[in-house]
Amino acid sequence: MSEKWYDGPLLGFDTETTGVVCQVDRIVQAALVSVDPVGPGEPPLAWRGETWLIDPGVPIPPGASRVHGITDEKVRAEGEAPAKALGAIAAGLAAAVESGTPVVAFRAGFDLTMLACELDRYSIAAPDWGRMTVLDPAVLDKRVDRFRRGKRTLGATAEHYGVVLDGAHSAAGDASATVALARVIGARYPEVGAMEPRELHEAQVRWHAEDAASLEAYFRGKGRDETVERRWPLAR
Repeated sequence: MSEKWYDGPLLGFDTETTGVVCQVDRIVQAALVSVDPVGPGEPPLAWRGETWLIDPGVPIPPGASRVHGITDEKVRAEGEAPAKALGAIAAGLAAAVESGTPVVAFRAGFDLTMLACELDRYSIAAPDWGRMTVLDPAVLDKRVDRFRRGKRTLGATAEHYGVVLDGAHSAAGDASATVALARVIGARYPEVGAMEPRELHEAQVRWHAEDAASLEAYFRGKGRDETVERRWPLAR
């Protein structure tokens, strides 16, 4: 089996935001990180890369601050202007596209769509989304262990696979754990580990859509008229 996709370079990406509505909310922290492989149960090695604290120019709701610990006072004192930080993030992702490095994000549909909306807001050139190879441990985990009970948050999923999440709800901490999680899933399950990165990307597009349709059908069966987003990794 090919181990190339999880044994080669991976670039972790994560954001912390003012909320969960991509078209309205803003990024307040982001990270692009590379992490050396670690074994199950071992703490992630020091990440290499960059993290950005961003002053979004709008109030950060108290509920969001309680999650990630980032306050209005902090971003006003230490944060970068959005256009500068977002331009650097876009450039980092564009470099990954050009080098063929897969981008790893947990629930990538949120983080990448949030970034795309922010880049549009400030008229910043986006990376070539169509050429970007994305690996999403949330999608992979649902594929290989579909009927596992319990939560599937990053923290719960990392614990299940024996990956230490150091610095939860910080962009760098979450991104580094996400990279480690992708490597563990790829190593454990030949169904995903045998695929080349681009092949796996295309498979995740299908798997995510199938899971969304299944969840939507479940809601309908419960009398709940809810729509579940089928698009991945960009929901726009």
